[in-house]
Amino acid sequence: DCKTVIMNGPMGVFEFKAFEKGTFGIVDILADLTKEKGAVTIIGGGDSVAACEKSGRAGDMSHISTGGGASLELLEGKVLPGVAALNDK
Repeated sequence: DCKTVIMNGPMGVFEFKAFEKGTFGIVDILADLTKEKGAVTIIGGGDSVAACEKSGRAGDMSHISTGGGASLELLEGKVLPGVAALNDK
């Protein structure tokens, strides 16, 4: 019943076949939630993005950003310098 899910980090060393199952399982669940239920899936961080791309499901997510730490700070309500600069124009 979720409407929004944020993923900020894989579940381990998904780059190795022996350890990819957990991360790819989560990625599949999130992609299916977006496609089948219309949930908003936000993927933050370079490793999370790489996991989505390696799994082949990156295109099924709502939003992907390599800025994991910055994404979390934005959600915390902090002002990001790059966003503040855009607002000054």
